[in-house]
Formats: sequence, C-alpha cells, structure tokens
Amino acid sequence: MDHCMALKIIKNVEKYREAAKLEINALEKIAEKDPNCEHLCVRMLDWFNYHGHMCIAFEMLGLSVFDFLRENNYEPYPLDHVRHMSYQLIYSVKFLHDNKLTHTDLKPENILFVDSEFNTTFNHKKSRDVHYVKCTDVRLIDFGSATFDHEHHSTIVSTRHYRAPEVILELGWSQPCDVWSIGCIMFELYLGITLFQTHDNREHLAMMERILGAIPYRMAKKTKTKYFYHGKLNWDEKSSAGRYVRDHCKPLEKYMLSKSSDHVQLFDLIKKMLEYEPSQRLTLGKTSLAHSQHNFTLL
Repeated sequence: MDHCMALKIIKNVEKYREAAKLEINALEKIAEKDPNCEHLCVRMLDWFNYHGHMCIAFEMLGLSVFDFLRENNYEPYPLDHVRHMSYQLIYSVKFLHDNKLTHTDLKPENILFVDSEFNTTFNHKKSRDVHYVKCTDVRLIDFGSATFDHEHHSTIVSTRHYRAPEVILELGWSQPCDVWSIGCIMFELYLGITLFQTHDNREHLAMMERILGAIPYRMAKKTKTKYFYHGKLNWDEKSSAGRYVRDHCKPLEKYMLSKSSDHVQLFDLIKKMLEYEPSQRLTLGKTSLAHSQHNFTLL
C-alpha cells in the first residue's frame, strides 16, 4: 500500500469490542449511502480483528479543529473560516439525519481538517504568532456513539459541554440533540472558548438560563430530575457557584465581536440551534442549509 492511513485500535475488552462493532456498522451504512464520501464523513478503508483487538483503518486526515485551536493559543478562527466549517458540519450532519442516524457526540475534537497546514502571521496587538489554516475543508469522525432511530437510545449521550438540555433533564432525545451541539461548536470556533464550561448538571442549567433565558416551564415540570422547584431552577445566585456563573456568563448576543450583518446572521443561526424545546429547534432540512448558505455565501 503506497499511502498513509490512520489506524484506530480498540482494546480487547468486551464492551469496547461491542462499541467498535456498532461504529463499523454505522460506517458501513454511511459508505453504502455515500460511496464517494460527498457528505464529508470520514472514509473507513477496512477493519479487522487482531488477537481480539478490533482495528479500523481510516483515510489520513489533519488535526482536529480543537487541536488546531489549542495549538494556536485558543485564537478564534476568522469569521469566514467559522462559516465554511459550520456549513460543512451542517451539511454532513443533515446527511446523517436524512438517513435516520444521530451522531450524539459532536464536538470540535471530532471534526478534523483534511489538511491542517497553516500560514503564520505576527499579531502585534498580542505580540505573538497566529496560525491561519490554509484550507478549511473538514471531515466528521467518531461514529462510536452514533445511534439509528430504531435503536435503543441511552439516557445520557454527548460530551458534557455540548449536551442538550433534554438530555440533562432525561426527557428523551433524538436528532435535535445534534443540532444543539452544532450551535455550541459554532460559538466555540467563533470565540475560541467553550460556551458551557462546567462539569455539573445544575451549574450547566444555570449557565443556560444566564445565556439563553429561562428554561421552559413545560420542560421543568416534565423532568423527573431534582433541579427545579415549582418550575423554577433551584439555584442559589449568591453562592460562589452562583457568582461564578453571573461573572463568567452573559446573554448570547453580548458575545458578538461585531454588530456587522455577518456576525448578526451567524448568531441568529446559533440562537435557532440553541432553542430549548427540541421540537422548536432548527432542523437540518433544506431550509436551514439554504439559510446557512445564504448567510455564509460559502460555496
């Protein structure tokens, strides 16, 4: 074989082996529907079992958009980069949803540049070099938690910071949970910081309320979790955690770096993706793709 590939080796442990088989099944279904990888999901080249270790061979890609961000001192991506990456992500996840598949673990670590070569410019204001990726083409990876509509849905899915409110409140989830994650990712690419930087459910919900307004009464009443009292979040704003949320979070629109129409349109799309009610959240149909393409003028 005359080209490089990435090899994912899964531990010889039953639960990991089973998870790997589910990932292979999802990747095979994706390849069947999209043999030319036009929908930007990573290409699986082959898989095999080596002494009980499941091994999956993939096309070789570059850094994740998260690793590039970290190596670039969390310097936010330029707006045109954010727009192009966001459009590709929406396009790719729409394909999954159209084929009755929910990714469930969308995050910057699972979006890889095809090639992460960059140019460097010295930023005088920050007195340091800043990297700009040359090509913003990306691929979606890690289908280990991907779930088909007809399959059992685990109670808790998604990596903490990108987890939708209906998942935290254990109200059941489906494809809208991916849309919430995309909204969080777009924000992070734009600002270089995580929107919900927390590891605690109650604090996570308090951050949501500070940034997006009150959680709907219907969701608060329906949840069996103990985070609400008479439909209101049970949260002490005077505690140290309460002060932390008040000081470190602000209403979504206040994070905009500019009031120009491009920035306003981006935040309009993010806001629609961060709608509390899953049924009211933007769906990744033709309308949202047209909306994002119109806003972003990407292709």
